[in-house]
Amino acid sequence: MSPAKTKTKTNNEDYLRMYRQMVRIRTFEDNANQLYLSAKMPGLTHMYSGEEAVAVGICEALTDDDRITSTHRGHGHCVAKGADFKQMFCELLGKEEGYCRGKGGSMHIADQSHGNLGANAIVGGSMGIATGSALRAKMLGHDDVTVCFFGDGATAQGLLYEVMNMAALWHLPVIYACENNGYSEYTRTEEIAAGSITARAEAFGIEAHKVDGQDVLAVNDLTQKLVARCRKGEGPFFIELETYRYHGHHVGDINREYYRSKDEEKDWKENRDPIVRFRSWLVDQGITTEDEIEAMNAEVAQDAADAVAYAEAAAYPDVSEVDMHVYAD
Repeated sequence: MSPAKTKTKTNNEDYLRMYRQMVRIRTFEDNANQLYLSAKMPGLTHMYSGEEAVAVGICEALTDDDRITSTHRGHGHCVAKGADFKQMFCELLGKEEGYCRGKGGSMHIADQSHGNLGANAIVGGSMGIATGSALRAKMLGHDDVTVCFFGDGATAQGLLYEVMNMAALWHLPVIYACENNGYSEYTRTEEIAAGSITARAEAFGIEAHKVDGQDVLAVNDLTQKLVARCRKGEGPFFIELETYRYHGHHVGDINREYYRSKDEEKDWKENRDPIVRFRSWLVDQGITTEDEIEAMNAEVAQDAADAVAYAEAAAYPDVSEVDMHVYAD
């Protein structure tokens, strides 16, 4: 399938920015994976590769004043919301110049300057934070919108149903974005989620949509409409985005054949890759050329390489910081 042709060519700048952002996510993840494999990065990390159209399609419909909450697979959301490569790689490597001074690492990056309230290592852990953010906006009379990213596995968390109930009762400006990548860690989604995922939201009277998460224009078009309606007080909304993660559950999940086939992975990569599909569409529409695309890809690759080198050479926090930002009564 080709991306939804819902916009006109007057939006060429937007299209190219969306392409660049997807490439930035893929490139960041490729470098993060290599840092782990070369034993330069402490702890585990969870790759977002394959799901780029979800983060970019949604975040390109938001402003810096709009908020997001993220997940343990959060690098893509962070990049899509405007994060800087150097500060992100510094955070992954535990360096002082990281977004959280090297103390959060892969699963706890927060970037308040761009409205990213943070990644969360607890499955579904940010649902309450996102709903609280939306309640804050309503109580203060602000028009910002909060998007809550979570995976299909998180639909088994009871917190989701508590917050959707509150959001529906209070008409909060929040969009619950379920990234259904087909697997809850190592188990197929249909084996852990009975019935329809969108029906879970509809039970609370929340309008729910399902969209192809590999089609950045379809994701962006839907999100723009829902964000505009949220600003008018018509929220909350729910989106199920059908997507796929290329890597395992985490970077150490190398041999996946016991729970999914190589043929399945190959099919998604070769036939449904969001970056390849959008690139082809951009060239077919005459918006850009293959040479210009290659130049953009090379520029992003160089930016990432420079950022990795910078982070590797950056300083660790001083030992005196061990109790900084730790609070107790």
